[in-house]
Amino acid sequence: MKEIRLDKYLADMGNGTRSQIKEMARKGRIAVDGIPEKKTDRKIDPEQNKVSVDGRLVSYAEYEYYMLNKPRGVVSATQDSLHETVVGLITDRKRDDLFPVGRLDIDTEGLLLITNDGDLAHQLLSPKKHVDKVYFARVEGEIPDDAKERMEDGLVLSDGTPVLPARLEVLEPGKGGEPSEIRLTIREGKFHQVKRMFETLGCHVVYLKRLSMGSLTLDEALKPGEYRPLNEAEIQKLKSR
Repeated sequence: MKEIRLDKYLADMGNGTRSQIKEMARKGRIAVDGIPEKKTDRKIDPEQNKVSVDGRLVSYAEYEYYMLNKPRGVVSATQDSLHETVVGLITDRKRDDLFPVGRLDIDTEGLLLITNDGDLAHQLLSPKKHVDKVYFARVEGEIPDDAKERMEDGLVLSDGTPVLPARLEVLEPGKGGEPSEIRLTIREGKFHQVKRMFETLGCHVVYLKRLSMGSLTLDEALKPGEYRPLNEAEIQKLKSR
């Protein structure tokens, strides 16, 4: 890892603005390797130097990667004046620049990757990369007999928007007015895409959960609202596309 300025090191880890950090240093609140440091423009080796604020060690993470089981009622954003955000659920994060990779609707549950790795986010979200995203849904209304074929051919939504070919699996046909249970694999992420695709078929999605995105599959041990850091194997697999 490259050397970085002390003020950037601390700002990246959520310890204030650069001007605030400069004032903290002036007051002797910042130490490097146990020695008070007043020059906030000095270079730090995150792998060698130990930085502390008020005696509290501040460890550095260049990137963070979290798997979140997004619950209903939480928005896929970094800030929101009305609703709780998915980033706000990551309570033990080190960095303040985390963001969700892609969006799930407020009433949609399931897998969401939270990170600050912009290059990886681009790899996963770019339409040109055709990254598979798998959803489980409960759908009201009779699913047409030719739904699978229409999905595989690439639907044109009711507003004229074409979508890429998708794979539909009917897990449990609806009986007696009960919703059908399906699994749908898509390769893009247009606004409300899954819901709009079924609306085009004359159906209505009443429950939606994302199960996987690329090589990353939702950990079944995570309840809605729970998260965990990705392990190294999961990170490398995502990056190896």
